[in-house]
Amino acid sequence: MRLCGTTWRLGIVTGLLAVAIPAAAAGEWSGFVSVEHQGFIQPPLYAGQHRSYFSVAAQPEYYHRIEGTKDSFSFVPFARVDQYDPERSHVDIRELTWLKVGEDYEWRMGIRKVFWGVTESQHLVDIVNQTDLVENIDTEDKLGQPMINLALIRDWGTLNAFVLPGFRERTFPGVEGRLRANPRVDTDQASYESARGRQHVDYALRWSKSISGWDIGLSQFYGTSREPRLLPGLDGNGLPVLVPRYDLIHQTGLDVQLTEGSWLWKLEAIRRSGQGPTYSAATGGLEYTSTGVFGTAMDLGVIAEYLYDDRGSAAPSPFQDDVMTGLRLAVNDAQSSEVLIGVINDRRSAARFFNLEASRRIGGHYKLSFEGRAFAGAPASDPTFFWRRDDYLQLGLARYF
Repeated sequence: MRLCGTTWRLGIVTGLLAVAIPAAAAGEWSGFVSVEHQGFIQPPLYAGQHRSYFSVAAQPEYYHRIEGTKDSFSFVPFARVDQYDPERSHVDIRELTWLKVGEDYEWRMGIRKVFWGVTESQHLVDIVNQTDLVENIDTEDKLGQPMINLALIRDWGTLNAFVLPGFRERTFPGVEGRLRANPRVDTDQASYESARGRQHVDYALRWSKSISGWDIGLSQFYGTSREPRLLPGLDGNGLPVLVPRYDLIHQTGLDVQLTEGSWLWKLEAIRRSGQGPTYSAATGGLEYTSTGVFGTAMDLGVIAEYLYDDRGSAAPSPFQDDVMTGLRLAVNDAQSSEVLIGVINDRRSAARFFNLEASRRIGGHYKLSFEGRAFAGAPASDPTFFWRRDDYLQLGLARYF
């Protein structure tokens, strides 16, 4: 956890806790504790790695609505302890937020997670929060971001303005972790384009509106890139490492979703400057859902998306000219059972990335989840080449309260 830094950031946390603690008895607690086992099918490729990993995690959530107002306070800490990888054993404040609600505006101050995006395979426009990469390579887990957020809610749409102090560095697996690069990423040597480093204040603006089935979002971001470049370097022992370099960037984003009956049409597109040559990237596609398939209560969705990055093979992302296809099954039973299966094919290199996610509630308090991922055919130039022996199956059990 790297929340330390500016005095005023600590002031925000302290101030919000000062509001929360007297009210804690009147609030509501929820959340989960979980155990997880990750088993890798092949022996490790790099020294220090293991064949299987156990971990435990906890995420309590506290919510308090201030009496007589629409204002509220929420607090969501998170912690995981991993059997082997000290980089994956970490704590974070996912949310510590005071919300003030007016007639046509909302103020939020503190630490939050904000999600932007509509596509399934990747989220190009989602840039406010840093990726908690040690949690999952799908980049959907995020670190809490200190922010001040004003939302203006008008007939012409909702305009969200963000002031984002206190940069969060991306997490990476340690020497003993699987699904890592080789050589390892040395986060202790991270460098910044801004002389203010992690203290640089970032800004973001997003307009959104729903119009007759269309959900449209336009966003602009200026600040420290959440996606570092990884540069070759040496650690204190003279061994080769990769050093994260965080550039100052401008990013313009567009996300659009059209809902037409059983059809969803989706698009995310960005144009980014400041991180090498200016580039564009986009992900777009569709999802069609059949309800009551096979005479049952189940829904079956078919997903197809195209992933494009005009940097081609120079992009640090493995997705420059790829096609994703998948199926989403919602059983619609009392246990909320669901399955998502998909594959991403690189049209140029023929590299493939397979993904399976499934979950099912057990009783009123437990949830069983399963995840499987596999990699095939990646050439040495593909970022997933590092993971060529990291096919894995993961089983998790969470107890909600």
